[in-house]
Amino acid sequence: MVVGAAIAAAFAVTGCAPAGYNAADYGNAAEPASNTAASPGATADPAATSDPVAEADPDATAPPGSDASTALSDDQVTNKLTGTAVKRMGSVVENEDGFVLYRFDSDANNPAKTNCNGDCAKIWPPALTNDGKPTIKGVESKLVGTVTRADGTKQLTLKGWPLYTYIGDKQPGQWKGQNVSGKWFVIKPDGAKNLTCLPAISKPVAPPADDSGADDSGDSGSSGSDYSY
Repeated sequence: MVVGAAIAAAFAVTGCAPAGYNAADYGNAAEPASNTAASPGATADPAATSDPVAEADPDATAPPGSDASTALSDDQVTNKLTGTAVKRMGSVVENEDGFVLYRFDSDANNPAKTNCNGDCAKIWPPALTNDGKPTIKGVESKLVGTVTRADGTKQLTLKGWPLYTYIGDKQPGQWKGQNVSGKWFVIKPDGAKNLTCLPAISKPVAPPADDSGADDSGDSGSSGSDYSY
């Protein structure tokens, strides 16, 4: 009994999965939460392989008048994917600026498909790319791919899952987007959800106010509290 209590206490200190946590409830029945932090630069599980039929959504097309061939500028694209570790969460993937990347349960990875557009993409900026060849460290290159978005731009994927950052993360290494709407999760270098630390489900931050609809009150979320993303 004493040993069991000690283990439970250690779990409470090192992780933050809630009481009654069940990985199966989050689509990870075979991947129980782990509180072992990955070593910075650690590679993904060598046994993890990309989905053999994961590919860009064949139905995704650019809207009329868009120019999908126009290259994005450097500040619009994600140039680097790094598998590393952050405090409490452990194994994560970060972009070149050190911001943690996420996956969205409403997307698909087989084939790859993104369903985060419009205001959703303002809150969860997609990891865009021109050539699908970011610098990689601690991530297996065979797991990295792309998906074509509705506007014709290309978004990086990891094991088929489209990658995003979260505007609620104000500093590198933060992961405030974890479990937002019960659909957004930090992604691990092998493409799985990182469920080591699972805060209560929360709503996303409000999308940035557009220039044309300036709200003098400063409350950009007053008309959009019922988010589905």
